Amino acid sequence: MTIRKVKIMGTGTYLPGAPVTDLDMDARLGTAPGWTRRMTDVAARHFAGPGDTASSMGAKAAWQALEAANLTFADLDCLVGASGTKEQALPCTAVFIQREMGMEQSGVPCFDIDSTCLSFLAALDAVSCMIAAGRYRYALIVSSEIASVGLDWTHKESAGLFGDGAAAVVVGPAEDGEPSGILGASMRTYGAGALYSEIRAGGTKRHPRGPLPAGPEDYLFRMDGPAIFRMASRLLPAFTQELLESTGSAMGDFQAVIPHQGSAMAVRLMRKKLGISESQMVYITPDHGNTIAASIPMGLHEAIRTGKLRRGDRALLIGTAAGLTLGGLVLDY
Repeated sequence: MTIRKVKIMGTGTYLPGAPVTDLDMDARLGTAPGWTRRMTDVAARHFAGPGDTASSMGAKAAWQALEAANLTFADLDCLVGASGTKEQALPCTAVFIQREMGMEQSGVPCFDIDSTCLSFLAALDAVSCMIAAGRYRYALIVSSEIASVGLDWTHKESAGLFGDGAAAVVVGPAEDGEPSGILGASMRTYGAGALYSEIRAGGTKRHPRGPLPAGPEDYLFRMDGPAIFRMASRLLPAFTQELLESTGSAMGDFQAVIPHQGSAMAVRLMRKKLGISESQMVYITPDHGNTIAASIPMGLHEAIRTGKLRRGDRALLIGTAAGLTLGGLVLDY
C-alpha cells in the first residue's frame, strides 16, 4: 500500500436562502402535514433563490475554504469543479466559479470532473494523485449544486429529498511527519443501472435540433429509487470489504464515515450492511437533504467543524452515484 502524502487543508460550505421546512414541502407537494419528514427524514433544506447561481454559491464556499487553509487564490495551481449538475453546457462550471471569485485574469487552470453524486470523491482521488506526483501543489475542489430547478414535482418521494448548496475543499501536500494522507480509493461502474437515475435531455441525443427532440419532461430528474436500492444493496458490501482490505483498514478504525447523503433509506442501508456504528456515521440529511455531489464535502466540513474528525483521525468517504457507480476513499485527516 502506497500512501499519498496529501492533506485536506481547509473546507467551506454555503447554503442559499432561508431553510425550506418539511411542512413547506408538504404544502408544495400537496401531501398531508408530516408526510415529507416521514418519507425522507429531511426536516429542512435550502433552495437557491433568484440571485443564486451554481458559480456564485461555489465561490462563497471556495473563499471560506481558502481562508480555513490560510491560503490565497494566488497560491492555487488548479480549480476543479466537481458537481453533478452544470451551470450551462459549455464551458465547465469551474470557469464560472473562477469568474465569480474575480479571478478571471489569473490563468489558474479550471476543469470539471463529473461522476454525478460522487464527483467530489472522483475529483479528490484524481487531484491527490497529481499533488502526490508533484504536478500541482495546492488545488481547490468545489461542488455546487442547484437540484431544485430540475425536480419533477409529480414524483413526490424523489422531489422531497433534495436541497441546494455548495462545498469546497483545499487539498495540498502533507509534510514529513504529518499524519495526513490518502490510503486508497476505488470506483466501480455498472452500466446496467444507467437508466435508474438520469436527466435525459441537455446533451446531443435529445436536443432541440437533433433527430430525437427533447420534451419538457426530459429536462427533469428521474430516479428509480427501489431499483438503485436493490442494486446497491447487492454490490456495496463486497466493494467496501475489498477497499478496506486494500488499505489495511477495518470498519472499527474509522472515527468518521462520511457517506453520500442520497436518502435516509440509503444511509440506513449502509449502516446495516457495512456494520457502521451510529457514533461513526456523519448524517446531515435532516438539515441538508440530498445535495448531490456537495453532500460528501459538506459532511466532511461538518465532521471537522464539530470535532468529530481531528488531525490524524481516519475517515471513510463512500457512496453511490448514477451509472450505477460505487465509490470509496480512505483518508487520514
